[in-house]
Amino acid sequence: MLNNDILNTLKNYTANMTQSVTLVLQTGEHEKREELVTFLTQIASVSDKLSFEQRDVEALRSPLSFALEVDGKYSGITFSGIPGGHEFNSLILAILHSSGTALSLDEGIQNMIAAVNQPLKFEVFVSLSCHNCPDVVQALNQFALLNDHISTEMIDGGLFQDVIEERGIQGVPSVYLNGEVFANGQIDTGKLVEKLIEKHPDILKSAASEQLPLQDVTVIGAGPAGVAAAIYAARKGLNVTMVADRIGGQVKDTVGIENLISVRKTNGSELTNNMVAHLKDYEITQREHLRVEKIEKGDIKKIHLSTGEVIESKTLIIATGAKWRELGVPGEKENVGSGVAYCPHCDGPFFKGKDVAVIGGGNSGIEAALDLAGMVNHVTVFEFLPELKADKVLVEKAQAHERIDIITNVATKQILSEDGKVVGIEYVDRNNGDVLQKELAGVFVQIGLTPNSDFLDDTVEMTQYKEVVIDEKGRTSEPGIFAAGDVTTVPYKQIVIAMGEGAKASLSAFDHIIRNA
Repeated sequence: MLNNDILNTLKNYTANMTQSVTLVLQTGEHEKREELVTFLTQIASVSDKLSFEQRDVEALRSPLSFALEVDGKYSGITFSGIPGGHEFNSLILAILHSSGTALSLDEGIQNMIAAVNQPLKFEVFVSLSCHNCPDVVQALNQFALLNDHISTEMIDGGLFQDVIEERGIQGVPSVYLNGEVFANGQIDTGKLVEKLIEKHPDILKSAASEQLPLQDVTVIGAGPAGVAAAIYAARKGLNVTMVADRIGGQVKDTVGIENLISVRKTNGSELTNNMVAHLKDYEITQREHLRVEKIEKGDIKKIHLSTGEVIESKTLIIATGAKWRELGVPGEKENVGSGVAYCPHCDGPFFKGKDVAVIGGGNSGIEAALDLAGMVNHVTVFEFLPELKADKVLVEKAQAHERIDIITNVATKQILSEDGKVVGIEYVDRNNGDVLQKELAGVFVQIGLTPNSDFLDDTVEMTQYKEVVIDEKGRTSEPGIFAAGDVTTVPYKQIVIAMGEGAKASLSAFDHIIRNA
């Protein structure tokens, strides 16, 4: 299963393991078991600190379930399925972290997780084609390593269809805590931590990390604009801190990128990895998986984080980007993960052989329809305007596809569901006002983005659409606070533009510091 190049790479990765890790596979019979045995045997062969055993472990789900033991003790980490695809990295990181490699979680978050004093059993249902799922799996694996009260299990939904049907899961990642739904849909480490804080508010008391000295520049956000701003500031020799829920931001969810000049073709994961590598070239303090609660204005800005930490900074650059815009109709939020989705690449496989809708006729909507048409029975595109807004080449492809229908000049009224699952959509024909219904198993919302600016109320001037108002130098209405990228009024939300705007905002912040020294 694993070629020599992969095995040699794994040998290099595991060369510095300090603790012994055993991959323990549950006994039993399954048609995929031989494949899994070969897979685990190959992985165990790359290091004398790794071993593979097969034995009866009552706590494991099935003959396709295996646990990680560290020096003979259960680590709290279980995989049910064959973690290939995007989850291969989750397994390798789990092995390395179990064996002593430093965790990637922020110090404050590590302190919070270590303070949990109640049993937490997580189950994460994934699809191996989902590029969001590994973030959740890897975060929860680290939670388990930090606290003996916590255990976590990755479950490949494709191999456990009976459980998927029993729980009515129609989207990934889908996270259960102690047998109950905890989170689903687009989740990241920051959201997991927020939900844990809601359930265990006392853990905030343990989140304190070492107080940073006064910063020259604090960047909020780590997408293309935020990363560019942080690098430009660091190159000026300034003290820089970057705060973000995740590095890469919205870009991380982008599948194909072919308009980043000089890079002929890449994708969100590759571009994010490249940005992470570039950040490591500079002394930039990173506070990842955290949310900014509020900002105190003044000559010295005070940035209050979700862990309780307060960062003091001479200047601030807001580069928080945007998120998927919601329809805001009845039945949408109630059915996220049960038929309502925002990521066709992640959730499309759950609708194989079924009819679905895509709401939105822009580029993202038509691209989603074309993508889904290769997986589902039929796709209907609903567009509010009389004509599609997507590029001509995409429209022509969609119109020629036998599995795609397009309905224009309609408004979604509500998403219909029965017994916890989407069964259809109700919409209004804007030509004559008729209210119509269409039976569907899933609805993919693709109507653009909305700025991540909720935490900025009364901090800087914003438009009615919550975009931060900036001038030609990235300056906001508040001296010393700058903004860049999709969260601002800058036209054309593009990666290359966001990077340029981030650089511009950073240069403006440097100029502000020099003039106000």
